[in-house]
Amino acid sequence: MNRFTNGDRVRVDIPDETDPDHERYHGVHGTVVKVLGDDGGVVTGDDRDATIYRVELENEETADFRWRDLRPAIE
Repeated sequence: MNRFTNGDRVRVDIPDETDPDHERYHGVHGTVVKVLGDDGGVVTGDDRDATIYRVELENEETADFRWRDLRPAIE
């Protein structure tokens, strides 16, 4: 089961300040516009990693995230 679906408002949460995407995305809000699948779950051994969430951010940029980088939006 997917954590989020199309149309869900989300917040990017990348707490690791050494992550290259932390400064660019941490705390940014957006909307899930597509739910994609790949073989990430096979690689990591965690089925949740087989889902990629494509998010349209508030600045109109689109980016892809795994489940661990997203939380429900703070309204």
